[in-house]
Amino acid sequence: MTTEVTNKNFGEIIKNPLVLIDFWAEWCMPCRILSPTVEEISKEYGGGLVVGKVNVDKSREISSEFGIMSIPTLILFKDGKAVDRTAGALPKAKIKAMVDRWIK
Repeated sequence: MTTEVTNKNFGEIIKNPLVLIDFWAEWCMPCRILSPTVEEISKEYGGGLVVGKVNVDKSREISSEFGIMSIPTLILFKDGKAVDRTAGALPKAKIKAMVDRWIK
């Protein structure tokens, strides 16, 4: 299950060992296409990966801080630091490969 990430809870969320954040917007069709895949990944990794979603229209501070220029953008955080990122509605296998490179 994904967690809604906002300007208020972002700092707390990324304290987890491994976090995948999906930057999206309701009006973004590629974001809507990617959303079920992100949900599946959240379920498959269980407690080993926290998956959050940042609505770029509602949380502009976070989006600006990480230079989000296009959506969807996925950023992977390990121990509170951004370690990998992708943009676009990628296939599930590519997203899982990115996560697998950083999972212990």
